[in-house]
Amino acid sequence: MTYVPKGSAADGPYALAIDPKQAGWSYSQLRVVELEPGGTHSFTTGESEWIVLPLTGGCTVQTADGIIELLGRDSVFSGVSDFAYVPRDARIQIASGAGGRFALAGAKCERRLPARYGSAPEVPVENRGSGGCAREVRGFAAADAFDCDRLIAVEVITPGGNWSSYPPHKHDEHRPGIEAELEEIYYFEIEAHGDREGFGYQRVSPSREGGTDVLAEVRTGDAVLVPDGWHGPSVAQPGHAMYYLNVMAGPGQEREWRICFHPDHTEGYR
Repeated sequence: MTYVPKGSAADGPYALAIDPKQAGWSYSQLRVVELEPGGTHSFTTGESEWIVLPLTGGCTVQTADGIIELLGRDSVFSGVSDFAYVPRDARIQIASGAGGRFALAGAKCERRLPARYGSAPEVPVENRGSGGCAREVRGFAAADAFDCDRLIAVEVITPGGNWSSYPPHKHDEHRPGIEAELEEIYYFEIEAHGDREGFGYQRVSPSREGGTDVLAEVRTGDAVLVPDGWHGPSVAQPGHAMYYLNVMAGPGQEREWRICFHPDHTEGYR
């Protein structure tokens, strides 16, 4: 399964639950939990490290070491959010007085790092590309921005009508200094206007014979798994901005994001 429509991977309290076994790989995972006002959710982290990232609303994250308060945000389109890192082998409780929707981005890992608060003002924000390929990248847990054992996670906002994840690129081979092997999840939300919901498109094309080949129409709550292959473009419907959360992890000894661009596409729009 590479295209995951909204609701098709719901599990108990989770509107979306993608684990390594379900994905057919070893490290990357993602959950989305929706809390009613006054709601709580508890979980054990097991062999994985996690980041609690507010999509809408704020919450508190209780660990054995104390409580981390997250102000959160009105929506993914309203700006950067603060977040909480929680370690493997821990029990966590998320509580939200006003309610909200929260992403749990995770990766199986070896080291047990301390629970920490990630401040919104410290999140690197990069305007990448130009013209019809311009987009905003929020590197809250990029490899060079926030310390994790294996987890890499970023957010991207693509204006309506624009392309992102372009030129198509891949990271499915270990080539020291050139490319890092990373499993990747795209989770989408599309800006709505009143009762008009938006949509977008996500392309993954094979980088090897028999590789991943997907062209999916995506809407809010959908996900696309990228075990291998050239991924991109991600195309936003005109008038409706596209948001996606990228969750990545892999087997490399170094936690790094190294990618290879498709040789048949210009590299002038990175």
